Amino acid sequence: MNSVEKYWKKAVSYTDYLYHSEQKIKELQQSSSEEDRRFLEYYQLGLTRMHRVGKTYRPDEKQLKRFSEKGFRGKILIISEGWCGDAAMIVPVVHRFFGDECVRMVYRDENEELISQYLTNGGKSIPIVLILDQEENVTSHWGPRPAHGMELLKKYKNSPQTYTADDFHNELQVYYTKNKGLDIVEEILDMI
Repeated sequence: MNSVEKYWKKAVSYTDYLYHSEQKIKELQQSSSEEDRRFLEYYQLGLTRMHRVGKTYRPDEKQLKRFSEKGFRGKILIISEGWCGDAAMIVPVVHRFFGDECVRMVYRDENEELISQYLTNGGKSIPIVLILDQEENVTSHWGPRPAHGMELLKKYKNSPQTYTADDFHNELQVYYTKNKGLDIVEEILDMI
C-alpha cells in the first residue's frame, strides 16, 4: 500500500478549493499574458460548473444505501485543479455524496510526485480520486472520468477528423448533465 499521509495533511476542503479558484480568477484577470487569459476562461467556466453541480446534484437513495452497507471508514483524496472541465463536473458530486468530513483535495500542479504515480496513458489527467483507508494508505483509485467519458475520448482519439474535439467536449458535457453523477458515484462505490 502507498501512504499519502503527507498529502492528506496539506489537502484542502471543498470550500477552500472553491475559494482558491475564485482567488485564481482575480489574479488571472490582472494578467496580460495570453496563456493566463486562456486559463482565466477555464477557471471561470470551472467555477460556474462547480456551483451549478453543487446546487443541482442530489445523491441517489439506492447509492446512499449501498454506501452505508459498505461501512466505509476511510477517506477520499482528490488530485485536481480548478481549471479542469472534468473536475468541475466530478469533484462537487464526490464531495456532496461522500461528505465534507472525508473528502479533501490536493492540487495536481503543486504535487508532481503524487500525480506521477497515477498517470492515465502516460498523462497527468485529472481528477484522480484516491480511496484511502483510515491510515491514509491508498486502497484504490479512480479517474479521470467515468467509463462512458473514456469511451467518448477514445472515439475522438480514433477519428478526430469526423469526431472533433468540440464534438467530444460537447457530448461529454451533455453526458455529465444528463447522468447527474450516477456513474461517477457508482464506479467509485465499486472500488470501496
